[in-house]
Amino acid sequence: MTPMAQQRLAGRAELLKLLGVSPTRLVQLTTQVEYKFPPPVAELASGKIWDLDDVLSWAQSSNRTVHSLD
Repeated sequence: MTPMAQQRLAGRAELLKLLGVSPTRLVQLTTQVEYKFPPPVAELASGKIWDLDDVLSWAQSSNRTVHSLD
């Protein structure tokens, strides 16, 4: 049996750093339909969680600058 690939996840704090946007702009990107931001994979008490690979694909297709999470 092959091991499953581990899903990389990102929450609000990671998206703010990754995309280099303000909290207000992040809300716009993640909620307004015209931006076609990927839907969250889960919503926890602490907030929404996104698949990091989906977000990176979206950023690339949207010609967005991506910053390191390190």
